[in-house]
Amino acid sequence: MDCVRSLHTSTSSSSSCSQLLRHKRFGFLHNQLECRRSVAALGNKTSFRSLHHKSNSLRILCGVGVSPPQSIEEEKETKMKSKSKDGHGKVWLNIRLDHQVDFGESIAVLGSSKELGSWKKKVPLNWTESGWVCQLEFKGDEAIEYKFVTVRADKSMLWEGGDNRVLKLPSGGSFGMVCHWNAIGENVDLFPLDKEDGVELKGSSVAKTASTPEVGTSPFVGQWKGNAISFMRSNEHRDRESGRNWDTSGLEGLSLKLVEGDRNARNWWRKLEVVRDILLESSQSEERLSALINSSIYLKWINTGQIPCFEGGGHHRPNRHAEISRVIFRELERISCRKDTLPQEVLVIRKIHPCLPSFKAEFTASVPLTRIRDIAHRNDIPHDLKQEIKHTIQNKLHRNAGPEDLIATEAMLARITKNPGQYSEAFVEQFKIFHHELKDFFNAGSLAEQLESIKESIDDKGCSALTLFLECKKGLDASAESSKVMGSDLLFKTMQSLSALRNIISKGLESGLRNDASDAAIAMRQKWRLCEIGLEDYSFILLSRFANELEAMGGAHWLAQNVKSKDVSSWNDPLGALIVGVHQLRLSGWKPEECAAIENELLAWKTRGLSETEASEDGKTIWGLRHKATLDRARRLTEEYSEALLQIFPQNVQVLGKAFGIPENSVRTYAEAEIRAGVIFQVSKLCTLLLKAVRTTIGSQGWDVIVPGTAMGTLVQVERIVPGSIPSSVKGPVVLVVNKADGDEEVTAAGSNIVGVLLLQELPHLSHLGVRARQEKVVFVTCEDDDKVADIQKHKGKYVRLEASSSSVDIHPSSENSNGNVAVKNLSGVVAPKVESRGTPDSSWSAAKTSESKQGVYAGGVLLLADAKAHNSGAKAAACGSLASLAAASDKVFSDQGVPASFNVPAGAVIPFGSMELALEQSKSMESFRSVIDKIETLKPESGELDKVCGQLQELISSLQPSKDIIDRIAKIFPGNSRLIVRSSANVEDLAGMSAAGLYDSIPNVSLSNPTVFASSISRVWASLYTRRAVLSRRIAGVPQKDATMAILVQEMLSPDLSFVLHTVSPTDQDHNLVEAEIASGLGETLASGTRGTPWRISSGKFDGNVRTLAFANFSEELLGAGPADGEVIHLTVDYSKKPLTVDPVFRRQLGQRLGAVGFFLEQKFGCPQDVEGCVVGKDIFIVQTRPQPL
Repeated sequence: MDCVRSLHTSTSSSSSCSQLLRHKRFGFLHNQLECRRSVAALGNKTSFRSLHHKSNSLRILCGVGVSPPQSIEEEKETKMKSKSKDGHGKVWLNIRLDHQVDFGESIAVLGSSKELGSWKKKVPLNWTESGWVCQLEFKGDEAIEYKFVTVRADKSMLWEGGDNRVLKLPSGGSFGMVCHWNAIGENVDLFPLDKEDGVELKGSSVAKTASTPEVGTSPFVGQWKGNAISFMRSNEHRDRESGRNWDTSGLEGLSLKLVEGDRNARNWWRKLEVVRDILLESSQSEERLSALINSSIYLKWINTGQIPCFEGGGHHRPNRHAEISRVIFRELERISCRKDTLPQEVLVIRKIHPCLPSFKAEFTASVPLTRIRDIAHRNDIPHDLKQEIKHTIQNKLHRNAGPEDLIATEAMLARITKNPGQYSEAFVEQFKIFHHELKDFFNAGSLAEQLESIKESIDDKGCSALTLFLECKKGLDASAESSKVMGSDLLFKTMQSLSALRNIISKGLESGLRNDASDAAIAMRQKWRLCEIGLEDYSFILLSRFANELEAMGGAHWLAQNVKSKDVSSWNDPLGALIVGVHQLRLSGWKPEECAAIENELLAWKTRGLSETEASEDGKTIWGLRHKATLDRARRLTEEYSEALLQIFPQNVQVLGKAFGIPENSVRTYAEAEIRAGVIFQVSKLCTLLLKAVRTTIGSQGWDVIVPGTAMGTLVQVERIVPGSIPSSVKGPVVLVVNKADGDEEVTAAGSNIVGVLLLQELPHLSHLGVRARQEKVVFVTCEDDDKVADIQKHKGKYVRLEASSSSVDIHPSSENSNGNVAVKNLSGVVAPKVESRGTPDSSWSAAKTSESKQGVYAGGVLLLADAKAHNSGAKAAACGSLASLAAASDKVFSDQGVPASFNVPAGAVIPFGSMELALEQSKSMESFRSVIDKIETLKPESGELDKVCGQLQELISSLQPSKDIIDRIAKIFPGNSRLIVRSSANVEDLAGMSAAGLYDSIPNVSLSNPTVFASSISRVWASLYTRRAVLSRRIAGVPQKDATMAILVQEMLSPDLSFVLHTVSPTDQDHNLVEAEIASGLGETLASGTRGTPWRISSGKFDGNVRTLAFANFSEELLGAGPADGEVIHLTVDYSKKPLTVDPVFRRQLGQRLGAVGFFLEQKFGCPQDVEGCVVGKDIFIVQTRPQPL
């Protein structure tokens, strides 16, 4: 069922001949289903951000130059306008280009007339699975020249070759034409179309063959790609299966089972059995998601006729299909209600439901759908017609029902209603009733029909909501002639009534399906489920209509201009529409907690409005930054959805498509069509438009500079920063375009010739990756603007110059240095040539070097934090010891504004250097350890051997147990029920020239009350010394692997409200007068790990105390050290409308000043700029770590 098709209001009385020819020759006159399932409905001039998919450097474009076909609402509006305008002298021309392009590309047309852009402005065509389409109005009797162009993902255009195409237009009327790419000299016929509904008038007699008419609402009919229907007057069913081939080469597991099952399943009910068996057998296994994905793809291809169904002998009435469908439905509902169900599984299950037939009582009866038998034996219709109905529909349906039966029935309906009065009214009426019954069996009714079917089972509140929605929908349909819908009370009343009704239906489905539920209850639940899915489909249409109207009002430019004039009332409707869209995703089960938080934030900002000032800051800027944070979060939600679909479908579709012989184009466009056909597409579109307006408001160009400077090199795009990602053919310096980052990467580990990085996602400035890039003197920027990304990608493979400062970013082609080398220049003017390796260890590391011998003075002991020194415990632990003594002095220090610099330090102890080596000796593993360490020095990362040896080392060290004496001594320092965090303090981290930020592990939330977990956490931190990243990082720094050693810092674990990282010199513009803070809710790992999202970013003047908000936080989750002390943390979704740092400007200023005072104090005490980590607990500030800040 595809309930979006319910928007279709025309009758089925049009000419069968013309309808059928139209479908064959005119694929762009879509029925509603194709609009819903094939592509999202957008305006012809929409430009908006893509839903990202960055695997293999591919981005799924949801807009930018791509204009999908009209929604049904828009199609109706266009038709009505055409009736009023299509007078003498006007030509309405429907154009279809029979051509397919690569993933993410689109087609446009340019020509000599104003309607075709006067050769200056391209006119986008709309994508469908049958080609690219558009409808334009011209003046009659004109001669126009035109050409088609392919618009690439980078916005460059590929023109058709040869001379211009020339078309002489008639004096008036509606016509269609079909063209082919590069066929410049082809004869293009204009065939007339009926002005009323676009049906072709050029007649043709249909004797035996019919294609799909546009008269029904079945997903089978809407997307039918199978064989044409043959009306037969005797039992002439020809077995077309002889031409089918199954390619099982390379298949295994579920895919092989599915294909082999299909080979043995000729008819529909057998194919449904194959799905049933696969789902039931995989329901309790790790293959459950794979089973759902394969079943979803398989059922869709069956319902579209691409996998044909045949008679298999014997008589198997539709009740057999219904019984199988009930079993499948029960299993899907059971999976949906499980606590361990993945979001991806819910997503796929929703795509299976509309593919299943109904199992209402009338269809599980022993002889269902008997009306067609009576129709086929009527005496008031011609004998030949009677025979065609009997042999094409009745006998086939009652022997082996299949999707093709609905196709045949709707083709017959179009035929008998072509000429009113040709057949008796009683016969036509009975056939229409049968058609309605058959649609019901295939769950193919309109949204209104589906909703009417559940009225009897819904309570009074639900019934009122249902009635209100249908009234609103009816009124909205009637307003199709209106040229101005955006912001109308009716549109939003329809949206709100839809959400209210869907809330009620979704709530009724939450309880799950009882094991003892009756067959009738299960059948009604299926109707509820399909209504709920249908309402989501219809919300797609409403949001599409709104988005198009918003564009017509001026889009992002109009919204930005209103903010400039301090009038944000125009934002109420767009924000309201976005709230509706996100709410639909929530009801569909896609990350509901995240959706709820985004809804709350958007509603709060909408209610809050725009203030002249917030504390001492400009109100317009704060308004823009606050909205940007939430809109970025909503866009991230859409990207995660598209990424999930692209992980689910493409590979599986490709494998099954090859096995079943599915046309290449259907395989290639499958995932893109799924993305573009969902509500997520409209949410993405609205987010992009609103973000564009917000960026204009705050003066952002979409760039974020993490490490400023200038770099020159060859522009190379990669998926991630990992060794081996740069092609070996690329020599010399490289500027890297990176699709994704986790935040823990080492830039130079991917190549010592990397001089600049452009990351295509947001990243905290003070994340580990940002800190390392700054230390490695690698220019580092992020970019969120798709237009700029497209411009950047034009330079791939070219030598470029990247210039990044706090005020601007520029990248352009440059001349390569003659010696192939490049200089990287930071803002201080220091030039640092890139080298292959340092060759010699950093001096700061050498000073901290310690012996690994177990005979060391400190081996096996435990030190109080105050006794920790760099030579026995590492720079991190030593700094914490210094912090403990400084904390007492900080109480007496105040800034020039009287703000205290006071802070606390959590209690701690240190397991010093040599303890890991002692444990190796005691376990008699030292010899094995040394032999592996010797190997690791020379292994190349590309070979895979390095990974293997690192794994061996980590496994060996993770098996170690610290001595009982160590555990006992720590127990004397901390109370037994204390929650602790076990942290690294290596001799190769937190140094002036080697921060190694985030390179080694920390294990939070452990306790001595669970000594097994506590001991394991110590060995896990020891083992992190030999991760692949750590080994490669030391190799690049010139540190021998055998000389690296690890102490353990054990500290009291706090339960912070906020965690922060301070840089006492602004990392963006090197301003020594500013302390810059990045802040996250909960534990600090959110900041350090590079989790997708942005933190609160605040700068504070060291001398004037001026606080400026640079960004608001939008991380989706906060981490809390609650629950059992098992080394794990709790993840909670964050709602920033409830966070004081976002909503309270006074609190934000006070906290900024306090952090500034603390940072300045530490900078003065340690004698150099500091990189400080800490947290806020209640009203207290705790500092847990400080290190020299890389500049």
